[in-house]
Amino acid sequence: MSRIKFKPDNKVAYDKAPVQFKVLPGIREKLKTVPDWQKRLRNFVNELIEEVDKQ
Repeated sequence: MSRIKFKPDNKVAYDKAPVQFKVLPGIREKLKTVPDWQKRLRNFVNELIEEVDKQ
């Protein structure tokens, strides 16, 4: 039986198509050391979109 590796903390499912972008060498490894980096990055992206929508 497979073990559940990811349990979402929101009520709406995430999009199946991921957002991907290139970063400078070393950034990927450093990002993974940040606690809750995926959740924090999602929040930042939402804030960025809200900021643009206000303009």
